[in-house]
Amino acid sequence: MKTAERIDAPAVTASRPGRPAGRSLLRIGPWVAIPVRRATVIAAVVTLLLLLGAAVATLSLGRLGIDPADLPSALMGEATGKNAFVLNRLRGPRLVVAIATGAAFGLSGALFQSVTRNPLGSPDVIGLGAGSGAGAAAAALFFPDLVPVPVGALLGAVIAMAVVYFSTGTGFRNPGRLVVSGIGVAAMSTALTQYVVYAVERDKASALTAYINGSLSARSWDDATTIWVVLLVCLPLAALLARPLGIGEMGDDLSTGLGARPARTATAAVTLSIVLSAGAVSVAGPIAFVSLTAPQIAKRVTRSGGPHLVMSTLLGALLLVLADLTAQQLPLFDNLPVGLYTMAVGGAYLGYLLLREWKRPAV
Repeated sequence: MKTAERIDAPAVTASRPGRPAGRSLLRIGPWVAIPVRRATVIAAVVTLLLLLGAAVATLSLGRLGIDPADLPSALMGEATGKNAFVLNRLRGPRLVVAIATGAAFGLSGALFQSVTRNPLGSPDVIGLGAGSGAGAAAAALFFPDLVPVPVGALLGAVIAMAVVYFSTGTGFRNPGRLVVSGIGVAAMSTALTQYVVYAVERDKASALTAYINGSLSARSWDDATTIWVVLLVCLPLAALLARPLGIGEMGDDLSTGLGARPARTATAAVTLSIVLSAGAVSVAGPIAFVSLTAPQIAKRVTRSGGPHLVMSTLLGALLLVLADLTAQQLPLFDNLPVGLYTMAVGGAYLGYLLLREWKRPAV
C-alpha cells in the first residue's frame, strides 16, 4: 500500500507540470484562470452551508418567523398572509441586502489589505465610512427635503475619497500616504458628524445615529437591487485582479519583473474596493469592521497566502447575516443597529491581535 501511494502522488503532479500539489484552476471564460486550493474549496462549501443556515434562521425565528415547513413553498411564491408580509416586506429584503452588503464589504477589505499588505487595513481606515456618515449628517441637517440620507452618505463617501486621492499627491498608489491622509479625512468627517448629531432635533438625531452606525432595518427591494448590481459588476473585475494581486504579495520588484505592474494593480484594487464599500454604505450605512475581519478570518481558515477574494466575500456575507440575526433576536436589546454588533466583533478581533503581538518575543 505504501508503494502504491508513492507511485500515485508523482503521477498526478507530473500530469500538470508547474502547478503546486493540491491546487487546480478555476476558469471563468477564456481569459480568467484562478488557482484554487482544495482546502479553500472545502472552506467555501462549509461557509455557504453556514450562510444558508443563518438565512433560514433569519426568516423562521421569532414570533413573526415563517414556519420552516412552510418556507420552501413561500420561497416558490406561494406565501400568503403573515408569511407573505414577512418574506416580501419585513425580513426578505433585509436578508438579501445583508448578504450582498456583507459580501461587498468582505471583498472590499480583501482587495485593500492585499494592496497595503496590512492586516489592519480596510476602507474604514482611509475615511470612507466616516465620510459617508458626514454626508448623511449634512444631508439631514442642511438639505432635509432635498437630498435623501442614503444619497448624502454616498456623496460623502465620494467626496472623502476624492480628498484622499488628491491629498496624497500619488493618488491611490502609495499605501502609506493613503492611510495617513485617510486618518485625517476620517477625523474631520467624524467632527462634522458629531456636530450635526448635536445640532439637530432629538428625534432626527436618533434616526441619524442609527444610520451612521450601520443599520439594515426597513430595507427594501430597491436597496437589494442597488447593492446586488454593484456587487455583480465588481465581481468579474475583482477576478481579473486576483492573479496580479497574488504576484504583488511577493514584493514590488519581483512582481514588476513578472509583468504584474504593481502601481497600476494597486490603483485598480483600491478604486474597486472604494466602489464596493460606497455601494454597501449607500444601502446600509457605514457598517464597521466587516471589511477588516473577513479577510483575516479567510486567511486563517484556508491557512495559505494570497488575497483570498472568494473566501473574504463569502465570510463577509456570513458575518453580516449573523450580526443582523443577533440584532433581531437578542432579547436583551431592542433592535439595535447591526453596526454596533460588528463593532463588538471587530473590537474583540483587535484585542486578540494586540494580545498576540504582546506575547510575541522581542527580536
